[in-house]
Amino acid sequence: MANLEELQDLVVQVRRDILRMVHKVNSGHPGGSLGCTEFFVALYNEVMELKDGFDMDGKDEDLFFLSNGHISPVYYSVLARRGYFSVDELNTFRLINSRLQGHPTTHEGLPGVRIASGSLGQGMSVAIGAAQAKKLNGDNKLIYSLHGDGELQEGQNWEAIMYAAGNKVDNYIATIDLNGQQIDGSTDDVLPLGNVAEKFRVFGWDVVEVENGNDLEQIIAGLNEAKSRTGKGKPVCIVMTTMMGNGVDFMIHTHAWHGKAPNDEQLATALAQNPETLGDY
Repeated sequence: MANLEELQDLVVQVRRDILRMVHKVNSGHPGGSLGCTEFFVALYNEVMELKDGFDMDGKDEDLFFLSNGHISPVYYSVLARRGYFSVDELNTFRLINSRLQGHPTTHEGLPGVRIASGSLGQGMSVAIGAAQAKKLNGDNKLIYSLHGDGELQEGQNWEAIMYAAGNKVDNYIATIDLNGQQIDGSTDDVLPLGNVAEKFRVFGWDVVEVENGNDLEQIIAGLNEAKSRTGKGKPVCIVMTTMMGNGVDFMIHTHAWHGKAPNDEQLATALAQNPETLGDY
């Protein structure tokens, strides 16, 4: 396990990776990626129980499924920095024949990626299936997933939410990135979500609320609290409030950077706010 300072250095370096990846190809989704950087760093470097190496079966280790696959830049950076593949490969993001496509896919055989994702609303169903498979196999490890708040506007989620509670899928932790933004504007303007935490409670889930999802200590505490509530007959949901574009002052709190790359001048400004800590690729 890393100490907090080491994890914070990794957070800053991952932000740099995100910014440089999307800038190089003038394509990608920096806003949500930056908003979830602390979550990914904590999950993969402090919380999940992982084996060395990678295989698709994932037996006897915790598994993670990314549902909102458009935030692939943060996913790829954290996987690479965790050792799943070479950090140098981040230089191929979204290029033709790259394993690092705009939305994660499986046919390229990228270590760390177990499902193709980005068609919003489907990831929870996959994660629930994986959680039930672990139970059938006598595997006591956990399943984690991440979902955007705007993604909850997809109806399939609510079928899955009912199913997980009804079938006591209690080895599963779903995290909702509650940043209040989606591609067309704020979630309140597009389709208000109401009280997300209370909705999950009413649907029969145990809920952990993280007030500041961009604070490493709060994220780690929230994830560990969620782990402590597994195995008690209910699926667990973490409702994590974050800031889209966190770490870059002109990207914070706006949907404008949902799917737009910075230009040269903007990149320089953003990188100046996130000085190199662990070495650029």
